[in-house]
Amino acid sequence: MRLFDFSLKINGFDIDKAKSVLSKIQAKTDAEFEAYIEKQKKDIVSYHLTNNPFYKTLSKSVTIDEWNSVPVITKRHLQQPVEDRLSEGYSIKNVYLNKTSGSSGDPFIFAKDKWCHAMTWAEIINRFAWHGIEFNTSKQARFYGIPLDKKGYYKERLKDYFSNRFRFSVFDLSDTAFEKVLAKFKISKFEYINGYTSPIVQFAKYLKQEDIVLTKVCPSLKVCVVTSEMLFEDDKALMETYFGVPIVNEYGASELDLIAFQNTKGEWQVNSETLYVEVLDEQNNVLPNGEEGRIVITSLYNKAHPFIRYDIGDIGSLSEDGTTRKPLLKKLTGRTNDIAILPSGKKAAGLTFYYITKSVIENDGNVSEFIVEQSHLDTFNMSYVCKTELSEAKKATIKAEVIRYLEPNINVNFNRVEKLKRSKSGKLKQFTSHIN
Repeated sequence: MRLFDFSLKINGFDIDKAKSVLSKIQAKTDAEFEAYIEKQKKDIVSYHLTNNPFYKTLSKSVTIDEWNSVPVITKRHLQQPVEDRLSEGYSIKNVYLNKTSGSSGDPFIFAKDKWCHAMTWAEIINRFAWHGIEFNTSKQARFYGIPLDKKGYYKERLKDYFSNRFRFSVFDLSDTAFEKVLAKFKISKFEYINGYTSPIVQFAKYLKQEDIVLTKVCPSLKVCVVTSEMLFEDDKALMETYFGVPIVNEYGASELDLIAFQNTKGEWQVNSETLYVEVLDEQNNVLPNGEEGRIVITSLYNKAHPFIRYDIGDIGSLSEDGTTRKPLLKKLTGRTNDIAILPSGKKAAGLTFYYITKSVIENDGNVSEFIVEQSHLDTFNMSYVCKTELSEAKKATIKAEVIRYLEPNINVNFNRVEKLKRSKSGKLKQFTSHIN
C-alpha cells in the first residue's frame, strides 16, 4: 500500500498530479525549459500583483518584463500576521501553514497553497529516488527534534507512522542513548538515515568508539541524508566510514522547498523546477556564477503567499558549470547573521572561528561537540562537551590560531558543559554573533 502518498492525499495534496506535472517539466528541451522558467516568473509576479494586497504595497514600481524591478523580500517584511499576507481567496483554513525554525533570528508563520505543497513533495520524492529511496516503502531512521507537549508529541509520532519512519531523539546524545539507537538498527530494516547533521555526526563518533560499521548490523541501509546544519568534509568522511553508505547533503527551507540536493555524481544540484534561485550583492544586483553573495529565491508555484525574490538569509554561490536547467550550488557559507565583526571593523564569516577551533581539537577524542558565540567585538566564547577539561596548552593553541587567521587582541573564553543547548526543533547552531 502506498501509505505515504495516501497520507498526502487525505490532507489535500494531489501528489499523483504533482508527480506527473514535474515529469513533464523535466521532459522539456533546454529551450522549452528556459521559456517555462521565464513564463513562471512573470506569472507568479502578475498573480500576486493582482490578488495579494500585501504584495502590492511592496511592489509599487514593478515592470513585469524587467525582473530586476521586482523587489527583494526579507524575513522582516513577513513578520506580521499571516492572515494579512495571504492572497485573495485563501485563508488559514485552506492552506498549508507552518512556522520557520527561527535559526536566522527572524521566525515567522508562513503559508503555501495545497498545490504548491504537493509540488514540493513531488520534488523531494524525485530527489530521494536518485539514491534508491521510495517514500512508500523505504524505512527511515529519523534524527530530528520532536515537541515535548503531549499533543505535539503524538501528532509527530502519527506522522512518523504514516511516513514509514522511526524518530530518534536529538536531545540525548549520550553513549547510553546511542546504545539504544544501535539496538534499534539491529532489528529494523532501515534503508536510509535522514536528519540534522550534528546528532548524526555524534552517532558516527559513537560507532567509531565502538569500532562498528553500521551496515554490518543493518545491511538494508543505502544512504544517509543530512540537512539543516553545516556538513564538514571530515565529518562526512567519518560518517561514510562508519555508516558504510554514501552521505548526501540536502539544502532546503520549510517555507520554500528543497533548494539543493546532491546527485549521484556528488554535485549539489539546485531545484530549478519549482524554484528560481539567484545570488545577489548588497545592492541587489545579480552576481555572476562563481561569486559569493546573498541567496535569493522565488517560489514559482505559491499563490497563497508571495515568496518572490525572497532573501532567505544565507550566503553562497552558484557554480560556473551550472546551466538554467541544472544550476549547481558551488558553496554555502552560512547565514547572513553569522558574520562576525572584529575590533578593527573587519568582517569574517562566523564559521571561520568554528573551522579554526575544529581543526585544532578534531584529533582530541575527548571533545564531542562545541559551539562558538561572539559576545563582544573582541570576545568569543566556546562551549564544549568533553570528558575532561581542555588543557591550557590546547586552549593557548586555539587562541593563537584565531589570532593568526584573523587579527590580534581577540579574546577566546572556554566553557566546558555537560550538554549543548539546542533549539526547540533540535538544531545546533555552530556559530552565533550577539553583536548587532
